[in-house]
Amino acid sequence: MKFFKTVLAVIVGFFSSVFLTFSILIALGSFFAPEEDSLEIKDNTILSLDFQQEVYEYSNPIHIKDFNYDISQDNTLTAILRAIEYAKTDKHIKGIVLGGTQGIKGRAHLQDIREAVEDFKTSGKFVYAFSEGATQSDYLLQSVADSLFVGTLSELNVQGLSAEVLYYKDLQEKTGIHMEVFRHGKYKSAVEPFLENSMSEANREQIKAYLSSLWENYAHDVAQSRGFSVSDLNQIADSLWGRTPELALSHHLVDKIVFKDEFEKSLCKATGVKKIKDLKLVPIEKYTEKVALEYKKSLLKERKKEHIAVIFCNGEIVYGPSEESTVGNETIIQALRQARDKESVKAIVLRVNSPGGSGLASELIHREIELTQKIKPVYTSMGNLAASGGYYIACNSKRIFADKQTITGSIGVFGILPNFKDLADKWGINSEQVQTHPNALTYSLFEKTPEKTRQVFTEGIELFYKKFVQRVADGRHMSWEQVDSIAQGRVWTGADALKLGLVDEIGSLKQTIDYAAKENNLSKDNYSLLAYPVVEIDFSNFMKKRFRASTQAELREMIRQEIGTNMYQGMQQLKNAVPSSGAFLQARMPYDVYIK
Repeated sequence: MKFFKTVLAVIVGFFSSVFLTFSILIALGSFFAPEEDSLEIKDNTILSLDFQQEVYEYSNPIHIKDFNYDISQDNTLTAILRAIEYAKTDKHIKGIVLGGTQGIKGRAHLQDIREAVEDFKTSGKFVYAFSEGATQSDYLLQSVADSLFVGTLSELNVQGLSAEVLYYKDLQEKTGIHMEVFRHGKYKSAVEPFLENSMSEANREQIKAYLSSLWENYAHDVAQSRGFSVSDLNQIADSLWGRTPELALSHHLVDKIVFKDEFEKSLCKATGVKKIKDLKLVPIEKYTEKVALEYKKSLLKERKKEHIAVIFCNGEIVYGPSEESTVGNETIIQALRQARDKESVKAIVLRVNSPGGSGLASELIHREIELTQKIKPVYTSMGNLAASGGYYIACNSKRIFADKQTITGSIGVFGILPNFKDLADKWGINSEQVQTHPNALTYSLFEKTPEKTRQVFTEGIELFYKKFVQRVADGRHMSWEQVDSIAQGRVWTGADALKLGLVDEIGSLKQTIDYAAKENNLSKDNYSLLAYPVVEIDFSNFMKKRFRASTQAELREMIRQEIGTNMYQGMQQLKNAVPSSGAFLQARMPYDVYIK
């Protein structure tokens, strides 16, 4: 009897497990996969490009091992650009309405989207823009519209670019918490806020230089789209002629001043719809889902035999595996090896969007790219940032593409050690040490760093800087002296980097891929893209990470709203000045400069 009970329990347990697994699979599919009915696009639809949700540089394809299920984020730059291109020939899409750009993080991303909208206009479909208050970034996108409408109380903030840097020397004196700094490069300003109370001339020079370069590109694009000269736009910025809708209209910044309902009537006329309530606007996020689904179907159908691998390096470079918004050397090295070992992969594109980070991690990734180049060609596409360590890992690519508004360069190195000695003295805390050798205690939070230790750290900084410059010199076929003259930690825009020989061409990720395909004799019909790295994870850990990421994002937004954007940015600047990777030697972009 007991035997039969055991058998029955096993059978019931087995089928229960099967049922549970099946249920989870159904739930998983319904949770992540969009319903096709919900993505149906009807006739006379208008595509709304109002970027309130964050646009991601890249979302790691996630493979859930438990169910052999792949997940990817659709609201990425690549997916959005693909969706805008798809809309050109989509018979259901009659035109585009441009709105805000809050979710677009970075000027290079904004430029890519702007160029995609310009290309969309070649279809003959309309592009309108409406705003009841536009930032300078909003206006860069909206200026490409056929007709630009503004509300009766709107304001266009066309006023030139500025940057703000916070300094903490006095704060350190008052708190007793000091940052001991080691650096090479007169422009290596990541640590300047801890050393000075005011901006150095070298730092002011570099910030002014890249702000001027960014503004030059901005002014050229806006002036060309709106049909006036760059000097006219400079006068507009100097005089703040966007501060009222009437001034904006009289100086040709906009085409019409209207109430929102009047703008909606213009949309009715453009689409042949009689009533405002019958207007059909689809948000770009929803349309991107539809196009992504169609794209995945086409890939499954075509099964192309040759590939270009795109390896995304998005975030601070750290030693170890990649985490959310970090570039771990272990993860990138594994991706490079997978790509070069895969027979169908004919070329590799490294997409770099990083301020740099760990010097050691950068060196190890650089080495792996060198090894990969012996087997398959590696090209680099630079995003918003490819600075310091971000440039280190790119410099030995076969060809480097950058957006004209990419921030790059920053060829330099620094190290920071926090010291609590003065704080400890204030609070009556005395630290005592025992050691077997004179240099056994290299560093203590509660003691002044010994001179010998400082010498050793400084020596390490100098050696790494020389190696960094040599890596660039070898990769770019320049002399050490040539690189050193434009290095010293100085930051450049993509446009200036092209003139200096740090990059080869101004172009987007798409243009980089097109170049790699052409050079390797791949036509559009016989290759597809493979994205790396792919994150493998079990379902429970995935759900934990997803919940944690969502919670953290909500918390950050709550703090920003509570203390204000300016205060929040200052807090982030202080946080980012001290490396999070734990490595002492940092090849990192100077502190975050917030451009307004």
